[in-house]
Amino acid sequence: MKRSIIAALALCVLLVGTTLTVHAEEKEKTVTESVDTSVTKKDTTIVDSAKAVTPPVEKKKVVEEEVAKAAPKVSFHQEVKKRFIEGGVLFMSIVLACLILGLAVAIERIIALNLASTNIERLLADVKGQLTSGGVDKAREYCAKLPGPVASIFAQGLLRSKEGPEAVEKSIQQYGSVEMGKLEKGLSWVSLFISLAPMFGFMGTVLGMIVAFDKIAAADDISASIVAVGIKQALLTTVAGLVVAVILQILYNYLIHKLDAIVNQMEEASISLVDTLIAYDILKK
Repeated sequence: MKRSIIAALALCVLLVGTTLTVHAEEKEKTVTESVDTSVTKKDTTIVDSAKAVTPPVEKKKVVEEEVAKAAPKVSFHQEVKKRFIEGGVLFMSIVLACLILGLAVAIERIIALNLASTNIERLLADVKGQLTSGGVDKAREYCAKLPGPVASIFAQGLLRSKEGPEAVEKSIQQYGSVEMGKLEKGLSWVSLFISLAPMFGFMGTVLGMIVAFDKIAAADDISASIVAVGIKQALLTTVAGLVVAVILQILYNYLIHKLDAIVNQMEEASISLVDTLIAYDILKK
């Protein structure tokens, strides 16, 4: 159910993003045409005034400064949309989908792993209090109501406490493996998107170079203006894929670090539980 919700959310965001890019492309053409016209007119005025006022040596510098002031400032969001369109909607949309899906799974895992963390000292103190006041059954019921893998391991160990220390240790190890599988759920998907994003970026690079060479062959001329579009598309898809991979890799490493910390908590808690049961004469060495 969670995966279906995540997938539906990601598809909705992807569709909205595609619609925005189409509108951005149309708007960008209009803005570019108007800006070019205004800048051309202003350049003519600047050149005329520069001829009359400034020496020929400084004329070019004055024109460049005035053009730079007249050029509209582009926001980061507009720049990203522009590069998205220039990179090619097909492959850039696939890379964007990898980012959205990877982020959705990674954020869900981050929340789950943070909720799975447990204060072992406090839990042990509570279990000791339950053992003192109501015995093993009351302590097991208390642990069964608590969230997190450590509390589940405690409940499983207390359930087998009457069968001896070997049975308790074996039960804890087996149930610990089950909890580990639950904690690792979804990490393989994040790893998959880390691999797919640069792959699709490189695929867009190859196709962009093919387009560039096709234009060279058709024009029978090697010109920068002919191959610029294809090379730009190739570079932009590569950059997009690498950026997505870097973002997801950072989140993946954080998830692995968090998972290792929880596993250490589970091992420490298992040893502490056995020692506690022995101290309360529930288990005998």
